[in-house]
Amino acid sequence: MTTSLAPCSTPTAALLAAQQAAFRAEGPVSAATRQARLQRAIDMLVQHCDALCQAMGEDFGGRAAVFSMMNDVAGSLGSLKHARDHLTEWMPDQPRPSVSPFDNFGATAWVKYQPKGVVGIIGTWNAPVFTLLSPLASVLAAGNRAVLKPSEIAPRTAEALARAVAEFFAPEELAVVTGGPDVAADFSRQPWNHLVFTGSTAVGKRIMQAAAEHLVPVTLELGGKSPVLVGQSADIANAAERIAVGKGLNSGQLCVAPDTVWVHEAQADALIEALQSAYAGLFPTIAGNPDVTPVVNAQHFARVESYVADAGARGARVVMAGDWPSAEGAAQRRMPLRIVVNPPADSEIAQHEIFGPALVLRTYRALSDAVAELNAGERPLALYYFGSDAAEQQWVLDHTLSGGVSVNDVVMHPALHDAPFGGVGASGMGHYHGHEGFLEFSHARSIYSAGSHDPRREWGMLPPYTEQFAQMVRGAITP
Repeated sequence: MTTSLAPCSTPTAALLAAQQAAFRAEGPVSAATRQARLQRAIDMLVQHCDALCQAMGEDFGGRAAVFSMMNDVAGSLGSLKHARDHLTEWMPDQPRPSVSPFDNFGATAWVKYQPKGVVGIIGTWNAPVFTLLSPLASVLAAGNRAVLKPSEIAPRTAEALARAVAEFFAPEELAVVTGGPDVAADFSRQPWNHLVFTGSTAVGKRIMQAAAEHLVPVTLELGGKSPVLVGQSADIANAAERIAVGKGLNSGQLCVAPDTVWVHEAQADALIEALQSAYAGLFPTIAGNPDVTPVVNAQHFARVESYVADAGARGARVVMAGDWPSAEGAAQRRMPLRIVVNPPADSEIAQHEIFGPALVLRTYRALSDAVAELNAGERPLALYYFGSDAAEQQWVLDHTLSGGVSVNDVVMHPALHDAPFGGVGASGMGHYHGHEGFLEFSHARSIYSAGSHDPRREWGMLPPYTEQFAQMVRGAITP
């Protein structure tokens, strides 16, 4: 006897029920309908760009509008436009080989890609629009409906997005629910047809556990300590500049931000000096600098500070890139970049994703030793390699596993709208963007169609089985 796991009577449950009913009533979702919904999402973002950027700035306590426009608005638009322009290439049925020998009598087979239904999408605070609307592009392209749950840590953005969505979409198509952890917990327990979550690995485990109550498939975009491998053939100045740029974006509050840099021991000091110079060039001042994104709140500010302090107390060398802020700057939660050199393995900063303006730098004698240590830990969301040695680059790609890779750069591969973005292992599962994103949120339905004649009876393939048939089957058992 099975126990029914009926969802609680909540606003989220009501939205889900209304969308599922509308989905069933709609029937097949045409390419024109999918493109129209994607276009409305695009128009919504364009019209509400300034309001959303202002809200994101307020939630961070001073994030530059141009960064929010670039990262969250333009990034989401890229995903939505690519899906709009390519979904007609992805939708057609795919012919497949039929079953032999029935194919000789006209039997055919194909795969039909159908929408799953209603998808729940839980976003995060660091990219509060992108982590909702970029996966939404794949969800809508596949013909689904969706409910969005923005992070409560960015409440102004959540409310601005809710207003924008309500202006352009009926709640039976696309809706937003807002609220704190209780709302998020209820959201994750609903019987979605698919659930998307962006956030920490710890919370991702709880999301997956909740989804399992109804066997809801999940796409989890998590995080991890994304490593940078600096080969001895690398241009140190170029590597330092690109790492500084990647770490400076949103003050390191990105799921693909460089976390740990590995460099040959003979090049460590040169890289540290180059990082200091590059970061100071990007952010000559910290306090009052609108280009320096504040750490999102006091809790996260204190967490990053504690990581650095713990490493220093354990004997790690801490090098500063940029000015240490005045009391005013600290009150603004704007921080310089701290480079923590070879911290002990049991230090907090060595064990946890930093998600802020600090960077671990480790030295190696052989790159293979660094790779071996990486492979002994959890698989990261991103991996970065710098170097001009093509053979070494290929060796690194062959001997590591991560969600994605950027070579001679950082944080760039998530911008590939026609390539899958997602994690592996502790950094997540599933992906969105491009054709692979369309497939993620589609049900691939195998279909077999019989031919005009069934030879099984005359060939002795039906009971009562004959010795002749047994010999025929045995003859097919070949290496």
